[in-house]
Amino acid sequence: MKALAPQRKFPTRYPLLGSLLLGALTCATAQAEEDDTRLEQVQVVGARVTEASQATGVDHISNTQSISHQALLSAPAGTSGLKMLESLAGFNVQVNDPLGLYEFGNSVFVRAFNFQQIGFSVDGVPLGRSDQFGGSPIYRYVDNENTARVTASTGAGDVSQPGYASLGPYVDYQTLMPASEAGISTSYSLGSDALRRSFVKLESGEHDGLSAYLSRSKIDGDLWRGPGTIDREHVEAKVRYRFGEGHELSLRSIYNDFYDYDSPYVTLAQYQGSAADPFGRSGRDFPYIDYLPQLPQTAPGVPFSNTAYNQYYKQAINQRRDNLTTLRGSFALTPDLRSVSSLYYEGKRGYGVSPEAYATSTTLHNAEAGSVAGLFDPLGVQYGLSKISGHRYGLSQALQWQLGEHFLEAGAWIEKDVFNRLQARYNLTDGSPAGQPLLDQPVHLQGDFTSTRDSLQLDLKDTWSLLDDRLRLQYGFKRLDLDYRIEGQRNAGDYIAGRQPRLSTSWKDDFLPQAGLVYDLDGRSQLFASYSENMALPRGADDVYRAASPNVPAPEAERAKNYEVGYRFNRPTFNASLALYRTVFDNRLQAFAAPVPGSSQAETYYQNVGRAVAYGSELSGQWKPPLPGGGLVINGNLTYNVAHFKDDAGGLQLSGNTLPDSPRWLAQAGATYEITPWAVANFTARYIDSRYSNFTNTESIGGYTLYSAYLDLGGRQWGGGPLKSVKLRFNVDNLFDKNYLGFILTSPDGPALFRPGPPRSFQTTLSAEF
Repeated sequence: MKALAPQRKFPTRYPLLGSLLLGALTCATAQAEEDDTRLEQVQVVGARVTEASQATGVDHISNTQSISHQALLSAPAGTSGLKMLESLAGFNVQVNDPLGLYEFGNSVFVRAFNFQQIGFSVDGVPLGRSDQFGGSPIYRYVDNENTARVTASTGAGDVSQPGYASLGPYVDYQTLMPASEAGISTSYSLGSDALRRSFVKLESGEHDGLSAYLSRSKIDGDLWRGPGTIDREHVEAKVRYRFGEGHELSLRSIYNDFYDYDSPYVTLAQYQGSAADPFGRSGRDFPYIDYLPQLPQTAPGVPFSNTAYNQYYKQAINQRRDNLTTLRGSFALTPDLRSVSSLYYEGKRGYGVSPEAYATSTTLHNAEAGSVAGLFDPLGVQYGLSKISGHRYGLSQALQWQLGEHFLEAGAWIEKDVFNRLQARYNLTDGSPAGQPLLDQPVHLQGDFTSTRDSLQLDLKDTWSLLDDRLRLQYGFKRLDLDYRIEGQRNAGDYIAGRQPRLSTSWKDDFLPQAGLVYDLDGRSQLFASYSENMALPRGADDVYRAASPNVPAPEAERAKNYEVGYRFNRPTFNASLALYRTVFDNRLQAFAAPVPGSSQAETYYQNVGRAVAYGSELSGQWKPPLPGGGLVINGNLTYNVAHFKDDAGGLQLSGNTLPDSPRWLAQAGATYEITPWAVANFTARYIDSRYSNFTNTESIGGYTLYSAYLDLGGRQWGGGPLKSVKLRFNVDNLFDKNYLGFILTSPDGPALFRPGPPRSFQTTLSAEF
């Protein structure tokens, strides 16, 4: 029997959100009809507000939104690259902590796409997979202070963007160029849960075309839920050299070192306090324990044989160390022909720790003991170690040619990604979860494999300008060729069978088209439309192949067709964009979670659920009311999204069911007021509708509204002498301390796992420029 469907009417019980969004849009539209100004000359001007042409995606064939550098700086210092997207129409972003730093608690859902079906890039360099182990999630590679702009396309993307992850949506993070003048920027932040963040940036200034900067940020703090700490060090360096007539070289390097403790996932029963937890835990503060309780032995003579000992916090740790270096060249070969090249290298390593209970270790130890030499009997709780390492390198080359009314772009991208993962269980001193790991005493082995991905993309695109540039037709296609292989021991079964399989497959499509148009109606408004086809390397390929028999057929590549039409307009005091879309999936791989036996952790698996479809609308806008002083800007967006399965799969009746973690309604409204040139205040509300948590739609969680605010004081008005600027900013998130469940690890047909959203948090930042 299905659970009652979640509430799907727009939440009119939130009058502030509704009136700010819908009222502002209708009132501003009426006023804007009186204006008659050219589209390219119009912008809503306001402090911390993204410029109009970027906010509405002027001249793009699909719904494209941007966040400006100044708007990014209004967020709490250290906000992750993923959390930056929550202000955009269509993006359902869930994070585990106020800054979005915990990698196993971040997710994003847009239209019918989740985190791993969205393409991400930094300065045009693709980041590939977004998974936490072998991937390159965006939050490791950007800092607010160095990000010039975030541009997101929720649907069609762009055939000229390299990558194999996107089934439509694409997000590019453009970093700042070095400044023309030498200087120093610095800031220090204090916040809830003992948060401390420092940032310093040194600018060389430009000398004979050469300029550079070097920056470092450091975050230290406590987990908001349970014992443990977070520690992040992030270093960026960039060198730029401009020479000749339109030539430029830049070298950028990023280093990121992150270490933190885990907090547990919870079921609805645990959250609601009906799960009879042995330690009396419940609610959003459900933590790991920081003490060793006295528990009855479940194996005679083994003091720490009770499975509940796996709830001790020191056996739940993550560490990642990544670097990405990019050399980019842009050369004007002729006045109408430009070459743009990027060469990049990424290295990564790290480890994770999770406990394993005595009973589970004993079973697996006994299964392997006859075929694996050198194993030790388990002493109690085991130290579950997962070590990762890898490297990724690639080259992209593009030619851009203005040929009369045609702007031609041809590109090629090639990449190799090599990843190794080793998993084993080791004894701890005395078998105690508080003991030291005994890495010379392996109990059983879980895997030691290497996976390799080779990618090749060729693309060609033409933008044809007609009718005195009022009509722009854009059409093109790409060829995508993906090879994958995995070799070594993938799981315990390979050790038991004494095998090291080498499995390989490939996915290829010679023609993935994209076509669209933009039509200027009157110089103030545009119609746009697009169609695209996309193919992606099966996400979670390592997990798919690890769980399968060596003889199981390879999974099919995921595919999507995206249709979109829309309208955007700009006025002196108002701009807005409306998009209608439909997305059709084939071979959708749906992620779901299952508890790891004997562990406190969950593991993600993937299942082909066949076809899926999504359709809906995205509306966004900004309005500057005609008030004295003109310091108020109101912005908002409203998303309606229906996403459901088209086929039954895995023995489950899924056809017609809503995709899990897919809210029907998303809305955001905010007001930014420039009180004086040195004082800016903002108040924002964000609504997420109810969501199902499993494929069969038998479990759901309710919707919620979160409020945030900031006050930004100072600027150049507070500077003097060598001190160019001083600012003091106060941020508060979850202003009214809403208790809610955010992140979902979905399930096929049973209870899912969740992460409670963070409580109200404060941050104060003092910054200065010299």
